[in-house]
Amino acid sequence: MDSTSLIAWSVLFGGIGIGYLTYGRRKKAVVPLCTGLSLLVFPYFMSSVGMLLIVGTILVTMPYFIKI
Repeated sequence: MDSTSLIAWSVLFGGIGIGYLTYGRRKKAVVPLCTGLSLLVFPYFMSSVGMLLIVGTILVTMPYFIKI
């Protein structure tokens, strides 16, 4: 159950990361670009679902709070 949840959440955060990465490249915005890249990479380093959800939620909401 734990590995299935980990894979499902990783795919979800990866999909959101692709969206942020595409948006950041088209608009030439640094924060969404870096957030998208980090959303694609960070699930490889997470071993628990709880930490994956915490870090993923923080990264997903980061572009709303940081405007450059």
